[in-house]
Amino acid sequence: MDWPKRKQIRLPEYDYSTPGAYFVTICTQDRRCILSEIAVGAAISRPPEVRLTRYGEIVDLAIHNISSVYPSVSVGHYVIMPNHIHLILLLHCVEGGRMISAPTVSTVVGQMKRWASRQAGTALWQNSYHEHVIRNENDYREIWEYVDTNPARWAYDRYFAV
Repeated sequence: MDWPKRKQIRLPEYDYSTPGAYFVTICTQDRRCILSEIAVGAAISRPPEVRLTRYGEIVDLAIHNISSVYPSVSVGHYVIMPNHIHLILLLHCVEGGRMISAPTVSTVVGQMKRWASRQAGTALWQNSYHEHVIRNENDYREIWEYVDTNPARWAYDRYFAV
């Protein structure tokens, strides 16, 4: 029996431990809305509020712990949506004036996903994740804006399951 081939989602021959910025999207298992709720304010000028669930609080802690586990990695910006998260991961090669090696994006994401699921006591995530290598300052600003305004677009989001 021929099994379906999985689509290759990583850039071939790219070293994902290369210092730089990476945009990462991770969906919950079966796209369950378990991480947060998006509360829309009564006033038009009031932005939507992301209210974390117990699982969302665990994920928030996991995100904040990334740089403790991997000192050469920081989180530039993130949002925890009901059934997915967006992160901008920054891999650095110099710390305190000395050269250091950074883990791969896959290593960082895998460790964060495992830790959060272990703390939650249940599998939280789908098997893979989507990533985009941020190529320049304009790309970074556009992605920052996308992450920042994602809660306001929740009802129109392709990950939104009605």
